[in-house]
Amino acid sequence: MRNLNVAELAAKVVEGSRGHVARAITLVESTKPEHRVQAHELLQLINPYTGRAFRVGVSGVPGAGKSTFINAMGIKLIEEHNHQVAVLAVDPSSTRTGGSILGDRTRMGDLAMREEAFIRPSPSAGHLGGVARATRESMLVLEAAGYDVVLVETVGVGQSEVAVAGMVDTFLFLHVARTGDQLQGIKRGILELADVISITKADGDNEGEARVSARELSIAMKLISSDESRRRPPVLTCSSYTGAGMDEVWEAVTKHRADLEKAGELVSRRRSQQRAWLWNMVEQEIIQSLRTSPEVREIAARVEADLAAERVSAVEGASDILEAFAHTFRHPSHEPAGE
Repeated sequence: MRNLNVAELAAKVVEGSRGHVARAITLVESTKPEHRVQAHELLQLINPYTGRAFRVGVSGVPGAGKSTFINAMGIKLIEEHNHQVAVLAVDPSSTRTGGSILGDRTRMGDLAMREEAFIRPSPSAGHLGGVARATRESMLVLEAAGYDVVLVETVGVGQSEVAVAGMVDTFLFLHVARTGDQLQGIKRGILELADVISITKADGDNEGEARVSARELSIAMKLISSDESRRRPPVLTCSSYTGAGMDEVWEAVTKHRADLEKAGELVSRRRSQQRAWLWNMVEQEIIQSLRTSPEVREIAARVEADLAAERVSAVEGASDILEAFAHTFRHPSHEPAGE
């Protein structure tokens, strides 16, 4: 992307060119310094065209059928509601290559074939919680391209839900009816994040059990908070195969957003998310600078050797590394060649 015309790319994204949308997302995913500069310019140019989409996080317990649900819901939104649907499937990354290792597109085959849909795996690249640093920026690219529903699917591994909940308007949690302890394995923190809950696979012999699970989960939600004034998420049932309950799930999502807008909380929520994003970016840039500073790397290598030989403590070593990092700001080196 050395000779990339960012203004032209931004214009093509706004026109909805799928090829340019894919190229723009590749740009914002890149960690190369020159690409980050171009990505920032791109985001500034497309900013006026963002912010109008339904931003929905989708998570759930293993086996809940998240991708199958998104495939069915995406088709419904396109065919019955005339939406343009984008999906960011946040995958765990290979510890060696940083690349995506799941194939969500294979479970979203119907949706992937639609011109009105855009599906993009988003490798986590080692960031806490399995959520890609560029997921939020990719969301803005997709909104600028005209996708008015953006679904962010998480891998369901703890902190990823927290991160996704911090970038969407509505957080949808999917559960599946099972024998035995129906609520076993669901962390309280995840339930507290949920705005809408649905028991999936509510069809055939599972339909009755799904309804029982929904009632039990509704009771559990009451026990989590005794505050009667606090909103409790609706607990529904649905089937991605028969379509039963899918309309009710989307109605619950749209009602939640409408309630936020009516109370003036949608704007405040997004502003709060912007502040969190601001400081997240600051932290990431500091960490990146710390890791790439030659002076810091030299000191860090010595500190790690001394730490292994028990000549210094972790506290002393951290102090030395931070002092070296601060020194690079007080006495910046000359500009790299070629710039």
